[in-house]
Amino acid sequence: MTVRSLVPLVFAAALGLHLPAPARGAEPGAEEGKKDASAQAEKLYKAGTRALDDERWKDAETAFAQALRLNGPRSDAATYWLAYALNKQGRKADALALVRAFGSRYPGSSWGKEVRALELEIRGGGGPAANPDAESDEELKLMAINSLVHTDPERAVPLLEKILRGKGSEEMKERALFVLAQSGSPRARQLIADVARGNAHPDLQEKALHYLGVFGGRENRQLLDEIYRGTSNVQIKEQVLQSYMIAGDRERVLEAARSEKSVELRGEAAHQLGVMGARAELWQLYKTEQVREVKEAIIQGLFVAGDTDHVLELARSEPDRELKEEAIQKLGVMGMRTAPALLELYRTERDVDLRKDVIQAFFVQGNARALIDIAKTEKVRELKQEAIEKLSVMNNKEATEYLLQFLND
Repeated sequence: MTVRSLVPLVFAAALGLHLPAPARGAEPGAEEGKKDASAQAEKLYKAGTRALDDERWKDAETAFAQALRLNGPRSDAATYWLAYALNKQGRKADALALVRAFGSRYPGSSWGKEVRALELEIRGGGGPAANPDAESDEELKLMAINSLVHTDPERAVPLLEKILRGKGSEEMKERALFVLAQSGSPRARQLIADVARGNAHPDLQEKALHYLGVFGGRENRQLLDEIYRGTSNVQIKEQVLQSYMIAGDRERVLEAARSEKSVELRGEAAHQLGVMGARAELWQLYKTEQVREVKEAIIQGLFVAGDTDHVLELARSEPDRELKEEAIQKLGVMGMRTAPALLELYRTERDVDLRKDVIQAFFVQGNARALIDIAKTEKVRELKQEAIEKLSVMNNKEATEYLLQFLND
């Protein structure tokens, strides 16, 4: 099922997210920043719709939440799809606050009808507003508190704190923490900071760190930095690096990639830089990094960032054989756009095993034409055989026709 075909459906869950305020006039000199943010928001929106089509609901949630944080031109649509992704994860209790805030944030939006339908679906067709004190079911109570966050936060925060300290399910505590992460009240910020630092509810620490990244902002990024510098726990540091990425804090991820003593953490930072599209930064890191394991992580980062040029340069000139093989393998996975470069590499490379790696890369691409050309022209029997073996298992019409012709010659 595609995103387009889902548009008429009624959505049944969402995030309880404080939606960004409608855009105001830019400060002098900020026009370029607005354009960059808008372009990034659009990129995230498209990533979110692709995740929806692939039924990767968690990835869709992250992408649409980040798009909302950037307040792009399609924030109302991002809110709509965010609701759908969260519903698919069973997050019904978070939906009501989000859809109730929609009308005031996006008056006149073309998505209003669908969002209103969502509210009716969640509320079962109508009825009075929920009262937290009157609800005995845990999920219904949190739904009511979600609504209060937008209308009476001073009352909502103590109720959420009560859920965190109570004997409820882990899932409900996570949801309560999520709602707290959106609140701007000092008490709510203190509560989530305590959890993120590991001073309270240690089983929720990583989730709190994730939410700090999702909602971003200068204060959240500063808190993440304090936590990162104050712990020696590699797992927590990895989660903070991921939260930096979600928050768009490229500078701090780069700092970790440059200065972190742990090989594992430098590699994780390189991966996150790849997700952020930091091609130039990764290339500079590669030039100074001495540890092969981290260099492999940087190649992976370049691959994730779609940096064909630098991966190709490594495939051509990297003196370390294993790293060169890694780069060739990545060129194959990067798709048909790398085919001309791989063909050039095949023709200039003299090492038979590395040329086999290029043949494997063509096979990964599904590039029957390149393999047929090699099978026809290659003088080295071992390489010719390698190409024919790959063609024989491709289940490709062009490959099959060549093999029939080869057998008849």
